[in-house]
Amino acid sequence: MKTRDRILVTSLALFNEEGEAHTTTIDIANELDISPGNLYYHFKGKDEIIGELFQQYEIALSDTLGAALQGPLSPVPGRVENNWYYLYVVLEEMWQYRFLYHNLDDLQQRYSAIRKGFRRLLQLQRSALLAICHNVLEQAAIDTDEDQLLSLVDNMTLVLTFWFSYDQLLHTPRPPRTIIHQGVLQLLTMVAPYLGDAQLDFYKDCQVIFEAMITQPERG
Repeated sequence: MKTRDRILVTSLALFNEEGEAHTTTIDIANELDISPGNLYYHFKGKDEIIGELFQQYEIALSDTLGAALQGPLSPVPGRVENNWYYLYVVLEEMWQYRFLYHNLDDLQQRYSAIRKGFRRLLQLQRSALLAICHNVLEQAAIDTDEDQLLSLVDNMTLVLTFWFSYDQLLHTPRPPRTIIHQGVLQLLTMVAPYLGDAQLDFYKDCQVIFEAMITQPERG
């Protein structure tokens, strides 16, 4: 791996584990066992590292979010599972760059490019979640007022954006897989009250999937 790429990988790991605000370029250089001058040869400072990491993140998450806009994620068989796996991938990608969400307001104040990028991602998240809601409701033959649906999507987007910070405040450290699957459960069950007579079955389906997912052995 090239030194530039190693700097990005190591910076991301340190930002996630130690917090971006508590990690300096000296910390990054020490972790890599390179001189600060070597690091500055590739990046003029921490700002450039953060900017490039955010670009990577925006591209990756945008591609994933866009999948929900290409057509239904879930044909009738296994509809809950397909939406579950999709949202798991979304949250998994967010987890890989979770330092952005743990320091979101500060980062947006300091970096205008990140602020603009997050706005683009929020709009994509809203569109993807709206597509999922339409799909689930159409399969249940439920006709929902569009304004109500948009309000639901805003609430889901809010949960999605701040899920990791909420979990960090509420719980002692837990396995990432548990945090992510519980986030998916929270998101999907927010749709249940809009499903009329089918809401209890939908909620139970989600709960069964959640319990099955968190009891699976960790992959090596």
